[in-house]
Amino acid sequence: MSPASRRPLREALVDVDAIEQNVRHLRRMVQTEVIAVVKADGYGHGAVRAAEAALAGGASRLGVADIGEALALRAAGITAPVVAWLHAPDEDFRTAAEHGVELGISSFAQLQAAAAAASGEQPVGVHLKVETGLGRNGVEPHEWRRVCAEAARLERVGRLRVVGVFSHLSNTSADDDRAALGRFHAALDEAAEVGLTPPLRHIAASHAAIALPEARLNCVRLGIAVYGLSPIAGRDSADLGLRPAMTLRTAVAAVRRVPAGQGVSYGYTHRAATETTLALVPLGYADGVPRHASGRGPVVIGGRRYTVAGRIAMDQFVVDVGDADVSVGDEAILFGDPTLGAPSAADWADAAETIDYEIVTRIGARVHRTTVTSERGEDRR
Repeated sequence: MSPASRRPLREALVDVDAIEQNVRHLRRMVQTEVIAVVKADGYGHGAVRAAEAALAGGASRLGVADIGEALALRAAGITAPVVAWLHAPDEDFRTAAEHGVELGISSFAQLQAAAAAASGEQPVGVHLKVETGLGRNGVEPHEWRRVCAEAARLERVGRLRVVGVFSHLSNTSADDDRAALGRFHAALDEAAEVGLTPPLRHIAASHAAIALPEARLNCVRLGIAVYGLSPIAGRDSADLGLRPAMTLRTAVAAVRRVPAGQGVSYGYTHRAATETTLALVPLGYADGVPRHASGRGPVVIGGRRYTVAGRIAMDQFVVDVGDADVSVGDEAILFGDPTLGAPSAADWADAAETIDYEIVTRIGARVHRTTVTSERGEDRR
């Protein structure tokens, strides 16, 4: 194999066809406008490639956390509407306004700053966020009428365009989410009383968009489901008709035969029970592999499933493969599509006592992302 064609040492394959198909499938399910959330570098998949695939699948808008993420999409040539909703104190919205970025507004001060960023005849697009019980950002209920009245005035004079009203659910229980949804409807009624009738109303993210149909309204924000992972406990991706888009893989870096009693990795939390073979996998917590999954994380090598032996280190971990015929260079898959025999991101989440969102999002920068197209079976690097 020539150096030019050699695989990266650490590689995350990102299947853009899976992202596109997931969005198309979800769009048919929810029958509303879809905002595809590509914050945190597209949940670790790459924001630009995820955005392009989601738009191809039928998303009409993109969602990000902050303005910097929105501007990065614009710099990559993406012209679709983008909304950013988490802002630094005293954020200057002028650059966002110049690039047509829509702003999530959570306070009267942010509303005023957004209006001040308008220039010429181009109003700033805003989505007003109301707090409905999550205890995070959003306009406080006692301030809501004041904010809506001022937004209506600023819209009349051409400084703002109120694109949407939104909030967020806790996913604690269906009853909790329905209570929050009731508060959201009351907030919409109050907004209408002062003259605001925004075209978009969105409160459901992936969980509620799938599990709570009455929360779909006329727009949903889809995040983790876009990437083929399930937001619902007890239901996997295949149950929901989704396909995981990321496969994390590497190659076995070393193999050694060791006697019974051999300690493995820091602290010797694993010792070989009998004479065995140890395989070294060159991925560690610096790459986002959770140290909390030490001794529990699953790995497939040569089509067989194993478990991490001992502690996960910064750059590597060890797998006890027994008497299996494993060689240097053999592919090691940490997670991917379970229907193809790989462990799932949810398996790693269970091993680390976290959620699959964190598993894919935390994959580090030195893991090379390779874009693949599953339908044609080709790599686009």
